[in-house]
Amino acid sequence: MAKSQSEVDERTNLAGSNKFEMLMFRLGKDKALGQSELFGINVFKIREIMAMPAITPVVGADKCSLGVVNLRGQVIPVFDLPHIVGCTPETGLNILLVTEYGRTTQAFAVESVEDIARLDWKQVIPAEASGNVKSLVTSFARLDDDGSGQQRLAQVLDVEAIVQMVTPEAERHTVEGKQLGAKLRMQGEAIVLAADDSFVARALLEQELKALGATYELVKSGREAWERLNALAEVAEAENKSIHDKVGLVLTDLEMPEMDGFTLTRNIKLDARFAGLPVLIHSSLSGTTNEELVRKVGANGYVAKFEATELANAIRSALGSSPGAAGA
Repeated sequence: MAKSQSEVDERTNLAGSNKFEMLMFRLGKDKALGQSELFGINVFKIREIMAMPAITPVVGADKCSLGVVNLRGQVIPVFDLPHIVGCTPETGLNILLVTEYGRTTQAFAVESVEDIARLDWKQVIPAEASGNVKSLVTSFARLDDDGSGQQRLAQVLDVEAIVQMVTPEAERHTVEGKQLGAKLRMQGEAIVLAADDSFVARALLEQELKALGATYELVKSGREAWERLNALAEVAEAENKSIHDKVGLVLTDLEMPEMDGFTLTRNIKLDARFAGLPVLIHSSLSGTTNEELVRKVGANGYVAKFEATELANAIRSALGSSPGAAGA
């Protein structure tokens, strides 16, 4: 999907205002109700959309793998997204979505592409609200009425969980066995406050923070992180303490329902109560455009998911620059 500089700039400005663009597509009928539902993925994760090219099957590949495609000299794995989520295409696998996740490129076959919707993250509801704690859906996007008199919903897929699922076990992201270096030293009862809407990402973060000996709290959205941070600030004030006695670092994803990581970071950096509180971005949205926006909102660092050793080093570096904590 070719992007002009003006398109990139426009989408960058959207991200800075708690808005984003979501590509909507269909995968066929689901097994439960036999309906064709809308699914969505952030446009920033899409590198290209194309008609289904010739695919080379790979001997011994998993059932969800269709093989590989040679795209301008780059060999990219192709996965059957309807098979992964349990849908049956009615017209076949017609479109290929080439995606970028952290530092990896992979393609997903889908039945059809519907539209690109411009949304506010406030229109996106966490999947946990529906009771689906560990599904392949992070959230539900409330779309405008299509004329039927009812508001439509699109399921926002957890690309991180899907990529982890289709990656061979030996190559999956893990914390076990990683050389993470020295344990963290936090001031008093200070915690690492981490926000991520993917249950896979939260599990990996929890493993990492435990391995580093940090006290932490995990939340599922930027809004939850912002509310928790404000609550801790009130406790600190009541106890005549600094926020740095309560929170040593905020670690946040970028794509999250209700409030994204860009908005959370900007809110923290513009609030005098949180002066000097380090914010570290940890996201699968890689690329120079996103990294430049991270700098503009004042984050103390950016780490692409999920490199355990790099994340540990970035956390220590951010803590070392904080007036309330230091890395060992």
